Amino acid sequence: MDLDHFKEINDTLGHDMGDELLKETANRLLACVRKSDTVARMGGDEFTVILTETTIPENAEHVAKNILATLLQPFELNGTRCNVGCSIGIAIYPKHGKDSETLLKNADTAMYQAKVTRNTYRFYDDL
Repeated sequence: MDLDHFKEINDTLGHDMGDELLKETANRLLACVRKSDTVARMGGDEFTVILTETTIPENAEHVAKNILATLLQPFELNGTRCNVGCSIGIAIYPKHGKDSETLLKNADTAMYQAKVTRNTYRFYDDL
């Protein structure tokens, strides 16, 4: 997943506020998943969420909807209210890849499809 409008926060409020936004985003993401799942910042404003022990698309869709709703809530950064959203790409093992590299690549492809409309999620589609 990738934050929408993060660059504007960095450009208008500064990198310190951008860093605070990233920390708060990580906390919100952790609240959307189980303890057995993984949340990782890949760089910039891009995060990866790995849901363990699930191959059911509806489970991933449920988490994606929770993440979208959570990140659409305003952020309070040192007294300044900020709004961002996110674009989420979903790849399911083993349907969309049997190794981590392929799954990440396919999730990234789906994320860029989601970025066309923003604040949404897309499943990888190899058609």
